[in-house]
Amino acid sequence: MQIKNLDLVKSLQKTGFTDKEALVYVSLLELGGAYPSRIAEYSGLKRATTYNVLTALSIRGLINEIEKRNKIFYQIDKPSKLINYSASRVRQAEEGLEKAEKILPDLESMFSMLGNKPKVLFFEGPETVSTIYKDVIAGAGNFEMSGFSNVDKFIDSMPPNQLYDYVRAKERMNITSKGIFSDTPSNRAYGQKVFDGVKKEYWPKTRYLSAKKFPYDAEIIIYAENKVGITKLGGENIIGVIIEDKMIHDMMKMIFELSWGSPEVKE
Repeated sequence: MQIKNLDLVKSLQKTGFTDKEALVYVSLLELGGAYPSRIAEYSGLKRATTYNVLTALSIRGLINEIEKRNKIFYQIDKPSKLINYSASRVRQAEEGLEKAEKILPDLESMFSMLGNKPKVLFFEGPETVSTIYKDVIAGAGNFEMSGFSNVDKFIDSMPPNQLYDYVRAKERMNITSKGIFSDTPSNRAYGQKVFDGVKKEYWPKTRYLSAKKFPYDAEIIIYAENKVGITKLGGENIIGVIIEDKMIHDMMKMIFELSWGSPEVKE
């Protein structure tokens, strides 16, 4: 870059110029006019970028294009054009505001209809489980969390340090839990393995389904007042969703409680 007046570059940026537009404009001002290759060299920008900026400034009427020796030569138009351009932007903003105010009632009417729709967040990749469990402890706490889980898969998908922080956060936030797990020795040892050192009342209350009769590599957790997290733990990719909706939350809670009392679920 060969520009001398960098303060002017910064001042132009404050008027609405991008950093590249300001570099090109000041370059032309200091050079008194130049071909694109020279402007690129002087401003320190790539040629392709310089061409794009020159076109944008020309369209706005801030610089002139002159054909010299079958090439396009650029030079600054009167600096007062900056005022005209800024004034046109103000007019456009005012017109945009006026139009926005006119359509605001329609927008608010449509937006109010969204209140009945669940909010759904989708996640994919190794951070999925961590992200969903961070959401469990992101609220105010003081609730009972419940769900179905293959704990072996869950533990494999959660970094040990994050699992430790999560369990301690549940204790601190008064979040209790009930879980229906696949009936395997490691799943039955989950509480002792993960909640060791935590007060007993925060150990999960657990019941078990036959791993052979009801195999699954997934998890459903029902938490807070209106959220359900669903995670696919098996297969090549881990994916999950958080559904935020009171009616769906309550329905899943009802399904869980019915399952909790089922003769297929053992203590």
